[in-house]
Amino acid sequence: MSVAQVRPIFKLSAEAQVEANLRDFILSGAVKPGSRVTEIALSEQLGVARATLRTGLHKLASEGILVQIPYTGWQIAELSAQDVWEVWTLRGSLEGLAARLAAQCRNEKLRTKITQAYLRLDAACKAGRMDAISKCDFAFHRAIIEAAQHSRLDHQYRLVEQQVRLCIDTSNRIEEITPEAIRLQHKPIYEAIQAGKPALAAEEAMAHNESEGKRLEEWLKAAAGTR
Repeated sequence: MSVAQVRPIFKLSAEAQVEANLRDFILSGAVKPGSRVTEIALSEQLGVARATLRTGLHKLASEGILVQIPYTGWQIAELSAQDVWEVWTLRGSLEGLAARLAAQCRNEKLRTKITQAYLRLDAACKAGRMDAISKCDFAFHRAIIEAAQHSRLDHQYRLVEQQVRLCIDTSNRIEEITPEAIRLQHKPIYEAIQAGKPALAAEEAMAHNESEGKRLEEWLKAAAGTR
């Protein structure tokens, strides 16, 4: 075996580990939006100092998935219909451009990454694994962003990608949606990119964002009306 094939080991700081663990926990849907989070309980559970924990909490707040409540602590962000409208309209523009550029991409490594991400999503949907579908869903869209090879687009997407993940997870957990429906939503985007059709790829990506964004908007409005 060539030494060049061995992957290097990356050490993460305590702050980075806290941030990653909390992000995955929140976006897994394991805790209800609006739930309170206490620093004392979290620091004890994670085995880190409160100062270290606080650094991670502030990072997640800057990403829009955690909210700091003055004098009382923190809570998991709750999506409003307005939040969803802002995310899907912005996301649609970014992902539409990314899909257009990805369809023109000739980098085989990046194109293969899209295919692998799509096949993982397809497999998760066919298996009905709701716990994995949202992760694979986001990974597919992220692979398209990377295939666009547009550093400024990538930067702008990173600013909102955790809110995108939150919307994807919330949308995919609505009872009326099925794994098969999720699979079929993404198929036209993938096929247009693979066929090298930039205009169609952009159109499908934007249509997907609009249809799912509006569906989640309406669901949140209805849910708010029953409170």
